[in-house]
Amino acid sequence: MSNAELQHGPLHALHVELGATFAPFGGWEMPVSYAGVVAEHTAVRDAVGVFDVSHLGKASVVGPGAAAFVNACLTNDLDRIGPGLAQYTLCANETGGVIDDLIAYFVSDDEVFLVPNAANTAAVVAELAAQAPEGVTVTDLHRDHGVLAVQGPRSAEVLAALGLPTDMDYMAFADAEFEGAPVRVCRTGYTGERGYELLPRWDDTATVFRALVAAVEQAGGQVAGLGARDTLRTEAGYPLHGHELSTEISPLEARCSWAIGWKKPQFWGRDALLAQKAAGPARTMWGLRALDRGVLRQGQSVLRDGAVVGETTSGTFSPTLKVGIALALLDSSAGLVAGDELTVDVRGRALRCEVVAPPFVPVHTR
Repeated sequence: MSNAELQHGPLHALHVELGATFAPFGGWEMPVSYAGVVAEHTAVRDAVGVFDVSHLGKASVVGPGAAAFVNACLTNDLDRIGPGLAQYTLCANETGGVIDDLIAYFVSDDEVFLVPNAANTAAVVAELAAQAPEGVTVTDLHRDHGVLAVQGPRSAEVLAALGLPTDMDYMAFADAEFEGAPVRVCRTGYTGERGYELLPRWDDTATVFRALVAAVEQAGGQVAGLGARDTLRTEAGYPLHGHELSTEISPLEARCSWAIGWKKPQFWGRDALLAQKAAGPARTMWGLRALDRGVLRQGQSVLRDGAVVGETTSGTFSPTLKVGIALALLDSSAGLVAGDELTVDVRGRALRCEVVAPPFVPVHTR
């Protein structure tokens, strides 16, 4: 896809003004960094950062029994929550692979708001629309709302400066206003830190973003891009669709079985996932922490005593730990445990790594 074909979010001109570097991601031209990935990563861990993730999808499922319909499709159990709460869930296929992982906002029994990944929004909407019962409407709202993530130990301070609600439990949301315009605020995030995600209307996103940038800087934080978002989520051991999750990688392999309502009578991929649960997944996601100098990347072979036992799915330099880290799918038959030593083939060089049960750093989301 050429740069001319890439989509732009509501803040592209502002990112240019802020001096962002850009890269394609999921069909969108996204800001990678402003002051540098390490500085932005550290700001989120130590203070606060604000990310523009408006490329994320948005969709609504509305009509009589909408929540029950969604619950019969996606893996997690909406009956575990209620109105005003959100839930991480998965859209699985019939073989147990993952079409997408997403957040479902339980608005009411007759309305669920979904935030899928950018590149998978159309697929999720199409799957739901194809099976929606009469009276239930599935609508793609990709360009109706922006998404802004405020993450870090001082995130509540930033939202309070804008008069937005902060006193809510993890995965709870509230509908509020900023300068007379509606904005949904949820206690969610993708960094491993306490944080919030804001959903203003698309045309109001720039107004909210400018105010957030000013408050973040006042709190000692920075604007952050996709580069820091990736290093932060990797340290937290969070899967990324297309890396640790895909139509060929199941939730059990990605350590996401907690996001499956096993007792539900129906959801897409249920039979295949129950069979995999009974047999045990053939491979499992582990973390790898480099014991030698070197940076790990996606797609590198992982070896034990010279035999390949898996492959890295994500890899980066950890700004917090100051070493190379990776997530990898490793053969369950290898009987690996945390603390085992493996090697990763880094361009023909054997890089020693320790097996780690993710996350690599403490998670402070709650």
